[in-house]
Amino acid sequence: MNLGKSIFSSLFVCGSPLVFVTAAFAVEGGAKAEGPGELFKWVNFAIVAIALVWAARRNAAPWFRGNAKNIGSAISKAQSAKAEAERVLKDAEQRLERLEEEVHTIRAEAEKDAAAEAERIRALAKSDIEKVAIAAKAEMEAAERAARMQLKALAAKLAVDGAESLVAKQLTPQTQDELIVGFVKSLEGSPN
Repeated sequence: MNLGKSIFSSLFVCGSPLVFVTAAFAVEGGAKAEGPGELFKWVNFAIVAIALVWAARRNAAPWFRGNAKNIGSAISKAQSAKAEAERVLKDAEQRLERLEEEVHTIRAEAEKDAAAEAERIRALAKSDIEKVAIAAKAEMEAAERAARMQLKALAAKLAVDGAESLVAKQLTPQTQDELIVGFVKSLEGSPN
């Protein structure tokens, strides 16, 4: 709509009731006899009112449009934030629903790991016990061999000591002479 038509329509809309009101006052006799001065006041009022309406329309419309855009963008941002918050809430509720299951799963895995660790420790202890038993057996066998050797050495010493004392008792000077003579005779008969 162009400016001229806008002004004319505003003047017509505001001015025509003023003309009728003035005429009505004149007929009733309520208007003073001042005449055209009263009419000019109303026309002046109409011009100022039209100017204010035109200025408001010219400047207010862009402001209202900008404000409407800002409000619309704020609404769309709020809707997207609300949708994101609802998504996060739904995700949190789903995780909360699965929490009991996850705790059960973690507990089962922990029990399984503990059982496996206990079995590993038992196997390691059994292996250590077997190693200690083998080492103890080897040490006992070595101690037994050493004891037998000592026993044999002691028995040999006792046997030698016993034989020596027996020989010393039985070997008189006369027996010695007989032995020597018998030995010498056996040597005379040998070819070497």
